[in-house]
Amino acid sequence: MPGIDESLLEAMRLPGARGALVVDWISGLALGAVGEAPGGDVEATAAETAELARMAMESGALAPAHAGQGGEPPVEDLILTTADAFHLLRFVVTTFDSTVFLFLSLDRADGNLALARIRLAEMADRMVLG
Repeated sequence: MPGIDESLLEAMRLPGARGALVVDWISGLALGAVGEAPGGDVEATAAETAELARMAMESGALAPAHAGQGGEPPVEDLILTTADAFHLLRFVVTTFDSTVFLFLSLDRADGNLALARIRLAEMADRMVLG
């Protein structure tokens, strides 16, 4: 089972990958980083994406009717698009109350959003924290 560093390196092998982070959405701290961060600042990217993640996870409007059943989070992932990039946030589900997500920045011209979303979900399912 891959840890944080192995998962980040695997994310960077995706076509068009610019950078990847593992972030705690409660504290806003990057637990690991590789590649480029949007804007060039890893800590700022971690804090800003953590704020988006926190809003999504705490939003009652986004929660499905069966939220909280079976230990599944109300939101699986977020996709943000800009003129030149795709940004994906995938929440990591663990046996304990996880507050961690994977962040991936993809070049819009070279990246494959569907493939990246599938692979990020697989990575999040296999990731071992600790």
